[in-house]
Amino acid sequence: MESHLARAVRTGRRRAEDFSHGYRRVAPGVLRVSVGAVYLWFGVLKFIPGASPAEDLATRCMSLLTFDLVPPGVSRPLLALMEVAIGAGLVTGLLLPVVLAVFFAHMAGVFATLVLLPDDVWVHGVPPVPTLEGQYILKNIVLIAACLTVATRREDRPDPAPRDGHLTGTGPRAEHRAMTG
Repeated sequence: MESHLARAVRTGRRRAEDFSHGYRRVAPGVLRVSVGAVYLWFGVLKFIPGASPAEDLATRCMSLLTFDLVPPGVSRPLLALMEVAIGAGLVTGLLLPVVLAVFFAHMAGVFATLVLLPDDVWVHGVPPVPTLEGQYILKNIVLIAACLTVATRREDRPDPAPRDGHLTGTGPRAEHRAMTG
């Protein structure tokens, strides 16, 4: 006879597996919409002078990247518009390949700040320590990882389907299941 604790553990594992399977199917969409919401929020802040903590750094970097052809008074609304467009595209999924290309180009500009304005983003020493502004930039590594997941998601790939309580698919576990029956 199975104990109450053993039944509870088995039920908990089954529920966790069910959740995991279901979430795997929607995870790229959740990442896409989450990054989009962050971009929308931060982009809207750039439309309001002084509301974005990254505004000054972003506009100075844009001036350097454009050889002062785009003044800060123009670059701030341009950056705001770009970020809002990226955010809206990620949230809606419309023109996703174009949106992702613009996102990665934007990230290249963001990370250029680490090199172009080192005194603003690093406390020099060994090891170099990022300032608060530098940390603000470095957190974008997570957004890049999320958008790489979205960009590499193949819509035509079938989702793994349950089989005898196990997930099918590819990888070492699937190969092991195929070999062992």
